[in-house]
Amino acid sequence: MIRDGVLRSKSKAFAIRIIKLYQYITKEKREMVLSKQLLRSGTAIGATQREGEFAESKPDFIHKYAIAQKECSETLYWLELLYETEYLSEQEYKSIYADAEEIMKLLTSSIKTAKSHAPSLTTNH
Repeated sequence: MIRDGVLRSKSKAFAIRIIKLYQYITKEKREMVLSKQLLRSGTAIGATQREGEFAESKPDFIHKYAIAQKECSETLYWLELLYETEYLSEQEYKSIYADAEEIMKLLTSSIKTAKSHAPSLTTNH
């Protein structure tokens, strides 16, 4: 699917941004706890999405993408905390938050599409 190719490239580019943000926050701001959580969840989005590309079944695909969606939601939370505790400027926050929201929309759309092609799966995951 074209959407998965876009999601693949955007989630990888996002992971790279997260890694660079983690390096910046730990070196420049000396924040170690929240940034580690952000690093974990922010890089897990793309990793889990990649797993979904090789899902064993449609339910497995939906499950993997749902996990990526949860990781994305968690990432949004850590970004909010880092901004509200002044580790991120408003400009830094808005830029990376917008990227995470876009990935969330792509994941949600992919899940909805997969479920629509398998109506009996709509009550699972």
